[in-house]
Amino acid sequence: MKNAVKDSKIDITHKPIGQFEETRFEKIHNVIFQDSNEASIQVAHEIAALIKKRQGQKRNCVLGLATGSSPIRVYEELVRMHKEEGLSFKNVITFNLDEYLPMEPNNIQSYFYFMHEHLFNHVDIPEKNIHIPDGTVSIDKTTAYCLSYERKIKEHGGLDFQLLGIGRTGHVGFNEPGSHFNSGTRVITLDHITRVDAAPSFLGIDNVPRKAITMGISTVRKAKRIVLLGWGQNKADIIKKTIEGEISSHVPATYLQEHDNCTFVLDTGAGSELTRNKTPWLVDACKWTEELRSKAIVWLCENTGKTILSLTDKDYNDNGMADLLATEDAYDLNIKMFNKLQHTITGWPGGKPNADDTHRPERAKPAKKRVIIFSPHPDDDVISMGGTFDRLVEQGHDVHIVYQTSGNIAVSDTDARKYAEIAMQINPSDAAKNIIESISDKNETRIDSPEVRNLKGKIRRGESYAATRYMGLQDENVHFLDLPFYETGTIKKKNLSDEDIAIVIDIIKEIKPHQIYAAGDLADPHGTHKVCLDAIFAACDKIKLEDFMKDCWLWLYRGAWHEWDINEIEMAVPMSPGQVLKKRYAIFCHQSQKDGVMFQGDDSREFWMRAEERNRDTANKYKAMGLSSYAAIEAFVRHKFN
Repeated sequence: MKNAVKDSKIDITHKPIGQFEETRFEKIHNVIFQDSNEASIQVAHEIAALIKKRQGQKRNCVLGLATGSSPIRVYEELVRMHKEEGLSFKNVITFNLDEYLPMEPNNIQSYFYFMHEHLFNHVDIPEKNIHIPDGTVSIDKTTAYCLSYERKIKEHGGLDFQLLGIGRTGHVGFNEPGSHFNSGTRVITLDHITRVDAAPSFLGIDNVPRKAITMGISTVRKAKRIVLLGWGQNKADIIKKTIEGEISSHVPATYLQEHDNCTFVLDTGAGSELTRNKTPWLVDACKWTEELRSKAIVWLCENTGKTILSLTDKDYNDNGMADLLATEDAYDLNIKMFNKLQHTITGWPGGKPNADDTHRPERAKPAKKRVIIFSPHPDDDVISMGGTFDRLVEQGHDVHIVYQTSGNIAVSDTDARKYAEIAMQINPSDAAKNIIESISDKNETRIDSPEVRNLKGKIRRGESYAATRYMGLQDENVHFLDLPFYETGTIKKKNLSDEDIAIVIDIIKEIKPHQIYAAGDLADPHGTHKVCLDAIFAACDKIKLEDFMKDCWLWLYRGAWHEWDINEIEMAVPMSPGQVLKKRYAIFCHQSQKDGVMFQGDDSREFWMRAEERNRDTANKYKAMGLSSYAAIEAFVRHKFN
């Protein structure tokens, strides 16, 4: 961990906006890291340096702290520094941004619980120095309580450092759209999107409180230093609006544009929509790599509404790409890009036997391949690549489906109780009775018992068999890993462990695949996809010198949340209308995930609807570029092993 910081060349110290040409669209200083892990460590070290500086001055260090998934790694690094390097928190005074209302502190969804679980229980901060809004305060006393919270911050000299996340509505803290520039600590009604985003933690939106206590915009802006964390593709749009848009109460985070010491610390996903990353040719002269050239030509087609082969020199010149024509004219650029896209399309995802594979995405040999389709949850395989799954089986490859987690937390108590009651009717038993009683007695401070989690996992397992049998796969080719990191019974998972990686290694070594398919969908809102992908990457790295791995290709698909950009796609598998329907029916086999699925994200459509829309959109984008017309297309990107 220390080396990651020591070797990093990225400085998160605040720099005024407007100094450099590449930031001329931007109004808030920001730095972008390859991954959130390194970025979080940098932020933790800045906080630690401030704590030590105040200790040297014999002064308290007043921190404004945030909750949610974004700061977790920051807190982990601070805890590590306390335990391994002696970083003391005795001079630290903290004020948390917000808390749900009503909310008991011992509720596992409370921010009181979150902060103690992730930070306070593991460091030497005095309990009297911890301030978290009280979610038990009665409504008639909230005004007085909020004023007292403000007074406490002022009495301690104000916030030296404020750590923030950002919601997809642009909220900081719980300052939802419409929040006033001068707002202080107050009670606020939560935006529907905010409640949707919180729903996974509460196991359903109906359980998410409708109100919260939050520090106000004015309170946050008075902090001497502000660092906002933004991770993942699903934050990219709001990050762009906040950094490049006009100041507006509709996007409360834009108020930070007027702070003189604010830095947004982002990963590549969160920063991907910024103009200098999305369309850098509109900002300054570019070094035209093949990747950037492809990206620019696809953008030009979309911006002009033209097919690739109809683009002209004028189109390039009028859209900030004149320097691209310095080395090649439009005709040559167009032909190369058209051929590149055309060569991604194949109806033979396992490779076409006895064919010239020079311009095909997959190898012709061996004609029959051993294939692993890794599925983070017990439905990602059919949701994300059901058509390709069908093609691989139909074309005679030895296909193995490997479900990495049990998916048990995504089964509702109602469904679990229904199955337990059916079991009681068929064959009454103490086990079924105990499960029914456990679900009936469950309250907001308890997680599922191991017996209930086991039943919920078996429900997902049974649905998976139904889907794979429908797709023509034998049961012996279906594998369930139940990776330990997932088995906590809550949204919060354990860190990826050597045990998890060893389990993945074992299944890869057992099958010795020529192809691996894995979920590269890092916009997954509860992080399981990323951990599962990290496990695959780590496993492949450990066994990369095995003979069979020299002939193994890894293809990444995306799930229900996001799709590859057209310029990124390296294999596009068309689907017929019949295959679209077959994929739909395979998704229907996962009955517990239909009709009010618990982890819906911000999209109210069911997964089969999202999948069809996404696959149809991909096909339409290919058609708009001037290529053949298909009912739907599933897309993949090949990951190259080092």
